[in-house]
Amino acid sequence: MNFRSFLYKLARLLGDVNAVKRGRVGRRIGRRTAGRGLGRLLRDLFR
Repeated sequence: MNFRSFLYKLARLLGDVNAVKRGRVGRRIGRRTAGRGLGRLLRDLFR
């Protein structure tokens, strides 16, 4: 794992912790799954 991917994973983890503290976990999970779905759709569209 290179340094950049480590930083991205750390930022995502800190964002999850912050969402738990603020009580917005469901919203964060929904946005993450929506983003993954959109990414898959676009990948298939431009293949």
